[in-house]
Amino acid sequence: MNKAFNFLTVFLFTMTATGQTLPYATIPEQPTDYTAATVTARMMDGLGFRFYWATEGLSEQDYKFKSGDDARTIGETVNHIYGLTNMIKYASQKKADNREVDAEITIFEMRDEVLRTLKVAADIFRYANPEEMAEFNIISKRGDKETVIPFWNAINGPIEDAVWHAGQIVTLRRMAGNPINSKVNFFMGKLNN
Repeated sequence: MNKAFNFLTVFLFTMTATGQTLPYATIPEQPTDYTAATVTARMMDGLGFRFYWATEGLSEQDYKFKSGDDARTIGETVNHIYGLTNMIKYASQKKADNREVDAEITIFEMRDEVLRTLKVAADIFRYANPEEMAEFNIISKRGDKETVIPFWNAINGPIEDAVWHAGQIVTLRRMAGNPINSKVNFFMGKLNN
């Protein structure tokens, strides 16, 4: 990758409490061309930006909040998004998603991993040949059985589902008394001054 890309990537990241960098505090610059690959990358960026701000500043107590007895907690919703974004990442890497989850990961680490996963997938799509999009299938592996599903299903499946659930987190955290930063401008992909 070129130096300008590396600089831009570092510039767009923010620091976690542990000093590690995270993407999507702001949305990356828009591509110059409209292709299936660049539009898909932009979808990942938009999801990353929404998820970043939906989960920014949540406390351990917030992650335990749920709207009712039969509802998911915010933490369970983040866990679901974690699984969805891994499906997207594996599709972008042309690998099988075996649905293994690290049992030792904390909810805060899971949030960080979702953001990094989206960035990895977005960068793969961003620099892919448009003709390559047909190769980014969802490959599901359960034991010896492997199922290949076209990438079209990733758009209406895990990508849109993750956007849906990021919105649920925004609503749940508002109900929990910890609303998102009011300066977030989703249309422009940055914080208002």
